[in-house]
Amino acid sequence: MTPLRRRFIEDMLMRGLAPTTQRSYIHYVADFAKFYNKSPELLDLEAIRQYELFLLEDRKLAPSSINSFVSAVQFLYLVTLEMPWGKEHFPRIRVGHKLPVVLSPDEVSLFFQHIPSLKHRAVLMLCYGAGLRISEAVSVKVSDIDSKRMLLRIEEGKGRKDRYVMLSPRLLDVLRSYYRAARPEKEFLFPSWSQSRHLTVTAVSTACRDAAFRCGLTKRVTAHTLRHSFATHLLENGTDTRIIQALLGHSRIETTAHYTQVAAHLVARTQSPLDTLAPPPKAKAKPKADPQIPWKKTLVPRPKKQRK
Repeated sequence: MTPLRRRFIEDMLMRGLAPTTQRSYIHYVADFAKFYNKSPELLDLEAIRQYELFLLEDRKLAPSSINSFVSAVQFLYLVTLEMPWGKEHFPRIRVGHKLPVVLSPDEVSLFFQHIPSLKHRAVLMLCYGAGLRISEAVSVKVSDIDSKRMLLRIEEGKGRKDRYVMLSPRLLDVLRSYYRAARPEKEFLFPSWSQSRHLTVTAVSTACRDAAFRCGLTKRVTAHTLRHSFATHLLENGTDTRIIQALLGHSRIETTAHYTQVAAHLVARTQSPLDTLAPPPKAKAKPKADPQIPWKKTLVPRPKKQRK
């Protein structure tokens, strides 16, 4: 490992970046250095610009992927290498706004019926029943379940923030059934093959994809789709947006407000301004013609002139 790479990793650790973010940054910076066959400390802003164009035009990467590369090199040059540049020197690709895929309650029920593994079903029910991210669901510990208060504690969610979410009676029954069958020996509720580590995100994602294929859903279903469905169904049932923000662990209310665009029942109940307009004045009805009343004048024929 080169000294630059070691310092890069240490800087990410000191600033509390998530392990997935660290792996992503290392991947993008390594590919960047491999493209030029040079150490990143020997490259400048023009090299970053040309590589960004290469990713966009030649590799046809999605804007979100290119922006992930930009975030990685921005951290490397501004934090690790301490270059005298600003964030404005790292232009990003504009990402189009797409509405999240949301399942109907019937589709969610059908999806759960096609998950054969009790462990995978319990994890994915956590994503829908409590609105958890898949990384949060697989790392739940036995001690996080508070059945007396009907709460579930989430440790170090996104941004390393703790929060509480609701624990529904039905979800509690599912977790108890799984616990009686699996009897996990260590702290994690969903251990991997090694009891000291939790189930991997990849394993749950694969089970989710297989279940969506078996039940015949045409929508693209992921564990995050269940989280989107959780938030949307709460909105449709009239739950306050601030409560949903706290349950999802969003830092900004604007992020939670995006779900109002896909809440079909909420949209349908919204009154159109057309309905608030004053009704147009009714036209006066014309009196019906009475056959006994001569409404039209009778034309009297003129006398013919006599020829001289």
